[in-house]
Amino acid sequence: MIKITLPDGSVKEFGQNSTPMDVARSISEGLARNVISAAFNGTTIETETPLTTDGSLILYTWNDKEGKKAFWHSTSHVMAQVLEEKFPGIKLTLGPAIDNGFYYDVDFGDKKITDADFKAIEDRVLEISREKHEFKMRAVSKAEALEVYKNNEYKTELISNLEDGTITFCDHANFFDLCRGGHIPNTGIIKAMKIMSVAGAYWRGDEKNKQLTRVYGVSFPKQKDLTDYLELLEEAKRRDHRKLGKELDLFTFSQKVGQGLPLWLPKGAALRDRLEQFLKKAQKKAGYEQVVTPHIGQKELYVTSGHYAKYGADSFQPIHTPAEGEEFLLKPMNCPHHCEIYNNKPWSYKDLPKRYAEFGTVYRYEQSGELHGLTRVRGFTQDDAHIFCTPDQLDREFKNVIDLVLYVFGSLGFENFTAQVSLRDKENRDKYIGSDENWEKAESAIISAASDKGLNYVIEYGEAAFYGPKLDFMVKDALGRQWQLGTIQVDYNLPERFELTYKGADDKLHRPVMIHRAPFGSMERFIAILLEHTAGNFPLWLMPEQAIILSLSEKYENYAKKVLELLENHEIRALIDNRNETIGKKIREAEVQKMPFMLIVGEEEEKNGTISVRRHGQEGKGNITVTIEEFAKIVNEEIAKTLKTFEV
Repeated sequence: MIKITLPDGSVKEFGQNSTPMDVARSISEGLARNVISAAFNGTTIETETPLTTDGSLILYTWNDKEGKKAFWHSTSHVMAQVLEEKFPGIKLTLGPAIDNGFYYDVDFGDKKITDADFKAIEDRVLEISREKHEFKMRAVSKAEALEVYKNNEYKTELISNLEDGTITFCDHANFFDLCRGGHIPNTGIIKAMKIMSVAGAYWRGDEKNKQLTRVYGVSFPKQKDLTDYLELLEEAKRRDHRKLGKELDLFTFSQKVGQGLPLWLPKGAALRDRLEQFLKKAQKKAGYEQVVTPHIGQKELYVTSGHYAKYGADSFQPIHTPAEGEEFLLKPMNCPHHCEIYNNKPWSYKDLPKRYAEFGTVYRYEQSGELHGLTRVRGFTQDDAHIFCTPDQLDREFKNVIDLVLYVFGSLGFENFTAQVSLRDKENRDKYIGSDENWEKAESAIISAASDKGLNYVIEYGEAAFYGPKLDFMVKDALGRQWQLGTIQVDYNLPERFELTYKGADDKLHRPVMIHRAPFGSMERFIAILLEHTAGNFPLWLMPEQAIILSLSEKYENYAKKVLELLENHEIRALIDNRNETIGKKIREAEVQKMPFMLIVGEEEEKNGTISVRRHGQEGKGNITVTIEEFAKIVNEEIAKTLKTFEV
């Protein structure tokens, strides 16, 4: 008998060579019908893989990330089979699952796949799927694998880097492929599939290699799931922050300025400033002190911090000055600068914690192919802060930062989120700095704080920063997409590297603990996600303009100016559209600009000292006529519902 430990900690005994599917059946028939993949002792396996030793088993369904990964990877095998049928002589390379589907990189030789081929390929994939072919793994020797793929230089390159005894093929129907494993039980589970696009991709991502054709696809266990997904994609296109940013005059890019370097237009700059002031106000109440650091620093600064060793290749290259041997870097991170601010003078335990905050712009040399609007740029501003505290203060300070992050999310309408405790990789410790003792203390502190605050959190290994573990907030937007927004990190290592100290009650020098935190993450990425989440309909307190005054004709321009003055007295941001256009056109353009309120003024309004109020997106619901004071009350009450006061 073998002992199988399940995720809830329970242990069950099964006969030798029992399978994950046997375990699923022992729990319930419903689970057995839905299980499509499994992991045993951290390794992905098939549902029919014999279990021969004691171990921990996780069963995955379509609703699990790993379940989808197995589903999509399996579909990539079926698509590869069809591509070989349709285009004889092609060379298959790699076909992994990705966040939303899968792709297969193919050397088509002198052949070419076009949109016109998609429908026939999709139909054939579903035809094969209906035949319910099982996915079966088999081990092969290195010599056998090399012989099988002797005419495919891509597969032989992969095989040559593998050890004999670790090489497996996956079979289904009359097709096989070099594969490590991780498949659904059979093709019959695939009920819907669509090719999304084709693109060029260099072999192994190296532009020195041959360019292949990457065929992207997605698949689902129900046709309705595919229909819903395609509708979601259309909505995502409508909400694309690049499109909305242009329509709302928020930001632009210039090839002359450089790729990945956004230019903020007046409305966008006002939006950024409002977000900054919102957070600065909360930070001031929480005891943060604002600092400013330069955009460059000596290379040695980042060598000391460890950033140069870890990120030097991804940073802009050193700036050489006229002085021999002197090198500077564009700032890739703010934390080394803040360490040096702390080091400016000696501290006592009575002075701590010190909380330094900065909206600091940093620079990373992202590859041009990875740049994407505001979500992936080369210059971005972080709402960075670093707290230097004693070990006894760590728990309280960490929890206070959690409260600040939750306040930010609540004020901006991000209500659906989970927390991710990002720890070191269990096996590979080479990419981290610092002692095991310090890492264990930092990891324990984060888990304890997250538990005490009642956060819904998961633990992910291998996702820590190189200098310390972190608590990441994973937010779901209005389209159900998950984004990492907001991070808090505990760091025992940089204080050691920069020799930071404070004098304790025992009159001896001690190392402070450092907390890194950024509720927004980066202003650019945060605004992009907020744009797509709200479709440009920001919370009223954040809107660049909260109202636009539309006069029915030139006769009422003076009254429109009086209304504007009264609104400004109530601290309501508004403007006047006094163009010689029809009121209908003005309203349509105000709708496109996502203007929250349209205030129409004419003869009746001027006579009675009122305004006719039309709300954005409420066509056909009629206007309401109110006084300026009544309108100000409506605006202030709506703002109060979302923009709560930060309580320390």
